[in-house]
Amino acid sequence: MAKKVLNNISEIRRFFHTNKDPIYFVSATNFNLLGLDEWVKNFKYICYMDCFDGRHPNVLCPSELPHDEFQSIEDINNYLLQHKEVIDYVKKRGGKPKFVFLMFDEKTEKLVKELGGEVWFPKAKLRQSMDNKIETVRVGNKAKVPSVPNTLSEVKDYKHLQELTKKAGIGNDLVLQSAFGDSGHTTFFIKSESDFRKHEHEIVGQGEIKIMKRIDCRGSAIEACCTSEGTIVGPLMTELVGFKELTPYRGGWCGNEIFSTAFPPKTRQKARELTFRFGEQLRKEGYRGYFELDFLIEKKNGDIWLGELNPRITGASSMTNHAAFAHADAPLFLFHLLEFSKKPFKLNVEELNARWADPDMIDSWSQMVIKHTDDNVDIITHAPQSGIYRMMPDGRVVYDRFDYHRRAVENEDEAFFLRISNVGDYRYEGADLGILVTRGRSMTGGFQLTSKSKQWIEGIKSAYSARPLPSATALSDPAFKIM
Repeated sequence: MAKKVLNNISEIRRFFHTNKDPIYFVSATNFNLLGLDEWVKNFKYICYMDCFDGRHPNVLCPSELPHDEFQSIEDINNYLLQHKEVIDYVKKRGGKPKFVFLMFDEKTEKLVKELGGEVWFPKAKLRQSMDNKIETVRVGNKAKVPSVPNTLSEVKDYKHLQELTKKAGIGNDLVLQSAFGDSGHTTFFIKSESDFRKHEHEIVGQGEIKIMKRIDCRGSAIEACCTSEGTIVGPLMTELVGFKELTPYRGGWCGNEIFSTAFPPKTRQKARELTFRFGEQLRKEGYRGYFELDFLIEKKNGDIWLGELNPRITGASSMTNHAAFAHADAPLFLFHLLEFSKKPFKLNVEELNARWADPDMIDSWSQMVIKHTDDNVDIITHAPQSGIYRMMPDGRVVYDRFDYHRRAVENEDEAFFLRISNVGDYRYEGADLGILVTRGRSMTGGFQLTSKSKQWIEGIKSAYSARPLPSATALSDPAFKIM
């Protein structure tokens, strides 16, 4: 018997509302897909960090077991999938389990198979090749989505770099990126030989490097989803980058804003067109499902350049999946799940994209990812709990009430805080303390943090207390992307 086809958004919504097979998001925290459990029946989170102190009804945080030091989010996920409490939980709930991740590798795929489950994402091997910044340039070129003027090459030394840039005609004020890396860790600003010397060990011998002309630009992010019916495109968001109050990494991502007038209509439309084009090329490359593009928008002339591709959900996914259009139609990630469900569906992607481009479909929100920015290491003795915080008339930030949903924020004097670092954790330079979500903007028209944003950041940071490490304790740098 032929499978019944889902013909419209309401049928797609109903399909997930009555979903039978369990779907698990396994990650360090549930931040990236926060709230998706309200759209999908039998959707659960399996997390390493208990951001909600056991108060979220759909989060399982198994008890801590001895483990090797985590080097990546893949290590965390593989630890969770081998944890007896997780295995028992998945087996007990039965069905044909499906798993989604922020990051995973071939070991993760093997562990999911052992659990009798399926990974609802393209293969780790394909994602890894697409995540390569060098490969992104090549896919973009095929799709006629231009990158900042660049050249791709191994770099032997500074003299060799000068020869390469001269040949490419991109000048001496440069941005270098290695093939893999995140949030500013592997982005290097090189203007002189002394700049090069500082980062030489991270550039030479690292294989092909993306060598770009440095431009004066604003960062932006846009998420989309490749489906069998075409590429569905979300809204263009501004990016918070390199603010010293939020991150110690120059060029490091530290948040997003979503608001309808973030960029001129022409820029928004162009970014959407380029994203659609890139998504259609990804489909040809065999990729399907959720992805995010960073665009660099030149301040002087508004030119749009491809920055990088993240073939996955990202730190901005929570913004995309909670925007007004997501409540009017469906969250973008629902279409990702639909694509992997093998359920036949029909969708007028052109009409959906046109509707989502309407400024009325976008309400104004910001998120700030707050890291520890001091160059020291200590142990947290008190941490603020997740929930709704209020800013008092004198600028103090106080805890108001518990909630695990950002929609509980009623006005611009309230914010939702998702705690990441907890009591007993090391607080080191670059450690994620938590994420603060507010209504309205966190930046000025000139793309600087507002004074209110700075008060929020200071208020949350001051809610943490810590004690110095015993002098004999040594700590290697444990900083890696967890969102």
